[in-house]
Amino acid sequence: MSGQTTGRFLALEGIDGSGKSTQLQLLLERLRARGVECRGTREPSDGPVGAMVRQILTGRVTADHRVIAGLFAADRLDHLVNRRDGILEQVRSGVTVVTDRYYFSSYAYHSVDVDMDWVIDSNRLSAELLRPDATIFLDVPVRRALERIGQNRSHTELFEKEDRLTATREKYLEAFERLRDKETVAVIDAGGDVETVAERVWAAVSHLFP
Repeated sequence: MSGQTTGRFLALEGIDGSGKSTQLQLLLERLRARGVECRGTREPSDGPVGAMVRQILTGRVTADHRVIAGLFAADRLDHLVNRRDGILEQVRSGVTVVTDRYYFSSYAYHSVDVDMDWVIDSNRLSAELLRPDATIFLDVPVRRALERIGQNRSHTELFEKEDRLTATREKYLEAFERLRDKETVAVIDAGGDVETVAERVWAAVSHLFP
């Protein structure tokens, strides 16, 4: 990374139960071991709008899907440009930021019920400000994802049902196609053991860290 004045921006995407959180931590550990200054973050963010979105996703608050998607877009924009710890400023200062979702997160939770054109338009500003250098889509069989969710959580989220997760996966792939991000997206098999999947993730991003 000698001579590089900006950091990288990496996104780990996938349906719930795909192993995003674990793989994010393993990737951060690997980068730090190579001397890369990096931080992990997540969407929805830890800010006030993000907290509201999380209440909706866990079923504690009920809201129309279009309202939820709008909240996601607002939270994401703040997460991106916030002067205190926004992603854009971090990357510009040389920090590599890894997030477990980015502007595809509203596709994941809401595009089943909200018009896809509207979803893309609501996220366009974030996409124009900062696109990931690499997006890893952790592709896991839906039933395997549901097993993982059941093993690791005391409750299941509002939308975690087989038909919903199946539709979510399809919408992710549609989003990659429509946004012409295929050149920076790697769809990898995440159905194996944690270590094997971590090696696949690294293989997909290692060219960015010579």
